[in-house]
Amino acid sequence: ALGQEWVLSIGRDKMFQYHCSETGRTLGNFLSNAWCTALVFDSASKHAFVGDYSGVITMLKLEPGSGPGGCRVITSLKGHTGSIRTLSWDPQRKRLYSGSFDQVVICWDIGGQQGTAYELQGHHNKVTALNYCATRHQLISGGEDCTLVFWDMTADRKETPEWVESDTCQLCGRPFFWNIRAMMDQKQLGFRQHHCRACGRAICDRCSNRKDTIPNMGFELAVRVCDPCHLLLKDIDRTPLATFHDTKHCVVSMDLDEQKKRLLTVGQDRLIKLWDISALL
Repeated sequence: ALGQEWVLSIGRDKMFQYHCSETGRTLGNFLSNAWCTALVFDSASKHAFVGDYSGVITMLKLEPGSGPGGCRVITSLKGHTGSIRTLSWDPQRKRLYSGSFDQVVICWDIGGQQGTAYELQGHHNKVTALNYCATRHQLISGGEDCTLVFWDMTADRKETPEWVESDTCQLCGRPFFWNIRAMMDQKQLGFRQHHCRACGRAICDRCSNRKDTIPNMGFELAVRVCDPCHLLLKDIDRTPLATFHDTKHCVVSMDLDEQKKRLLTVGQDRLIKLWDISALL
């Protein structure tokens, strides 16, 4: 943090710390519940975001000399089912982007103060690197599926619906396999529960054998939808809001030079690649 002359660090000791870069003195620390795996800092508001191995992101307000620890916990962001691997920050619109081992990127609208979070699903493996291009309002994600995804963040996106839990299919009424009473009453075997990604209803396999892309919800890859939603999606514009590019190596880290329009990727194959992305930005 050049403006504050701080050095911020995280580690597998579950500790976040920040020090004065001139004196080396520790200004504050925070003990997480799991390994700290990702860190990003907003120098304007002095907020630090710490992602950990359990999939939780902790938002901290750094206040050196204000009291024990030198930092205050503002909130915890919970949405990932895998460990946080990478974080990126949009200082203009106050949005936080997180990439996880659950193959999902989540956009947290911190500035909106409404708890809004958008999921971006376009990877087939762990998401390991994120860079946000402020000039073009594009998010670049890389992962272990050897793919770079350029997401258009100017698009009007919707939150994914919460999944509804039910003992029977909400379309045909057939029981799920744990609903013993309904299975005996209807004299049939129970079925596995699935969920429609468009509406969140609990449905059986027979009522959800269709797959569609839903770009405005972040589903750039085809996902399971129920039959009614499949019919509704036919009449909706589903133009892709992201582009996909093969890196030919599993990306573990990235760095973006917006001015020169160059992207640096580091892979598990021990190669460093420099990409000219002027045609994409």
